[in-house]
Amino acid sequence: QVQFVESGGGLVQPGGPLRLSCTASGSRFSAYGMGWYRQAPGKQRELVARFSSPIITMYADSVKGRFTIFRDNPKNTLYLQMNNLKPEDTAVYYCNTVPAPPPGTAPNWGQGTQVTVSS
Repeated sequence: QVQFVESGGGLVQPGGPLRLSCTASGSRFSAYGMGWYRQAPGKQRELVARFSSPIITMYADSVKGRFTIFRDNPKNTLYLQMNNLKPEDTAVYYCNTVPAPPPGTAPNWGQGTQVTVSS
């Protein structure tokens, strides 16, 4: 069963960059359509970036032009490069398959990585 471990979060000032990583274990990474999600306090988890095909990427309007999703299949790793960060980007970021698995089904959600954008 595939497991995801997210890393790279932290505290960053508005306008700054951050790169997140998601390492998958337990299954063949490239077999899945993958995406990055985030959940801010009091809000539902939302999809912010995804691979809609092996080479085509899609982004939520709120991050378009600032975030870039890319992957290294041999390393089983998914990345999210975030530039020009804004306070509203503050959230816990997760990776998982797209569409997201129904509650209680695999792949399980990882612990996520906290991103805080603040001066």
